This record gives sequence, C-alpha cells and structure tokens, in this order.
Amino acid sequence: MSDRPDRKLPSADQTLAEQVGNKAARKLHARRHGASGVWFGLGMMGLIGWSVAVPTLIGAAIGIWLDRHYPGQHAWTLALLVAGLAIGCFSAWRWIAKEERAMREEEQDDDDA
Repeated sequence: MSDRPDRKLPSADQTLAEQVGNKAARKLHARRHGASGVWFGLGMMGLIGWSVAVPTLIGAAIGIWLDRHYPGQHAWTLALLVAGLAIGCFSAWRWIAKEERAMREEEQDDDDA
C-alpha cells in the first residue's frame, strides 16, 4: 500500500507510458521545488521573527521620539510598542497563512496530475 492514502494508485487501464510519464513529472516537480530542509525552516523562522521585531522597534522608536518632543500625561512609547507588536504579529500571521495556502494548492495540483 502507498505511504500517502490520498495518492492515486495506477489503474489497470492506465498504460505503462502514462505511468512512466506521471512518475517523471513528479520527479521533475520535486527537482524544481527542492526539499524543505533545516536551513529552509531556520530561514522561515528568521523571516517571521524580523517581521515581528521590526514593527515593534519602529513603534518604540516613534514613541520615544514623541515622549521627548511632546511630553504629556500618557507614555507614547509603551502604546506604540504594543501597536507595533500587534502589527508585526498580524503581518506574520497573514504571511504564514498565505504560505500554507500556497503549499496546500501545490499539493492539490500534484495530486490532480
């Protein structure tokens, strides 16, 4: 039996040429897209980390500048730091959701082929 339950098994009416063609197409696809290894995962974590850290730091920097130039009752630094963190988390979440959707569509295309 196959490792993946959703993979189609060759039917009796499928010719040998079609089976070989399908296998060759899968191999070419795997070569083109490469395997996702450890470095890919580390790069992905770094990218997500920077997408959260940069807006947080920008919010803190703008808050510090506002507190120095326009002192008032409320601290802008904390408010803008939290706002930057929220924006960074939201953008990271959207990016991860988009990548997951693309991976699912790619798997679905591979299964259909």
